[in-house]
Amino acid sequence: MIASTREVGPGAFAGFDDVVDVRSPAEFEEDHVPGAISLPVLDNDERARVGTIYVQESRFLARRIGAALVARNIALHLETGLKDKPGSWAPLVYCWRGGQRSNAMATVLEQVGWRPTVLVGGYKTYRRRVTAALYDAEPDFKVVLLDGYTGVAKTEVLRRLTELGVQTVDLEGLAAHRGSLFGALPGQPQPHQKGFESALLARIDQLDRARPVVVEAESSKVGELNVPPMLWKAMLAAPRIELAAPREARARYLTYAYGDIIADPAALDDILGKLPVHHGKERLAEWRALASAGAYTQLAAGLIEHHYDPAYERSRRKETRPCVEVVALDDLEPASLDAAARRIKESLTR
Repeated sequence: MIASTREVGPGAFAGFDDVVDVRSPAEFEEDHVPGAISLPVLDNDERARVGTIYVQESRFLARRIGAALVARNIALHLETGLKDKPGSWAPLVYCWRGGQRSNAMATVLEQVGWRPTVLVGGYKTYRRRVTAALYDAEPDFKVVLLDGYTGVAKTEVLRRLTELGVQTVDLEGLAAHRGSLFGALPGQPQPHQKGFESALLARIDQLDRARPVVVEAESSKVGELNVPPMLWKAMLAAPRIELAAPREARARYLTYAYGDIIADPAALDDILGKLPVHHGKERLAEWRALASAGAYTQLAAGLIEHHYDPAYERSRRKETRPCVEVVALDDLEPASLDAAARRIKESLTR
């Protein structure tokens, strides 16, 4: 008999030494409770094998084979990942539904002398809570958008605001994407939609509802990920603070900010090849030639003038959210970005 269980709620994961996910690695990769550690009792192939036997042959045979595999895997975890846990260790354990896999792990942990708790309903119930909060609930906090043309260092200012103690939600950080055609992070794929939502809700749960929350102005998608309806609704109703800077400064900043892409000529050329055809073959060929020649600031200036700014101006003509302040910068050097963040912080407290 397991010592205790825990219902899913905003504070369900507080007070435990660790949250242990015993599902398969593939399930964990798609989504998991933020901060959970993966200690699968069945790996991907084992889970598929047991499931096939269960459906095609015999429930009893599947359970017997599954039990043997689970026992071996738990033994391995005891000898490796759990070998240094103290006697007072009190983890929260979950599987898909809070059933056989989590109870098997918790039973062994309890017999060792640890104090496990099983999450009632497992991941499935946790996921329902995420969906209810991000898809069905109304926003209960005030969002202020940080807006401005491409290359005006919104992400850098957002980071500085966080350091100054301003509440922020960094959608690009959570989505592992910089929110544009050039936004993919080399070597870092975006999380799955469910994983993005779990991380987002964990951040929202930390917010003080009495204070404003600054979010960078984004479209309804960040890379391939959708902003959930609850937050998107708050963003659609949010006032805007706009950053402004000269095109030359923005071009220099983009060259710095996208240095990782510049360092990979093949990746840069591939992205340039995906630009809309309405720019024309000659202009696209010119941009690729600038990239080949290493004229990156000139390339950034051309993209700003002919690609990014026209798109921003088209969306701006449809904008109905009020702009409450424009923070104009002569340059985008660190000192100027620090000053912009301080000014925005002051405006939020007026």
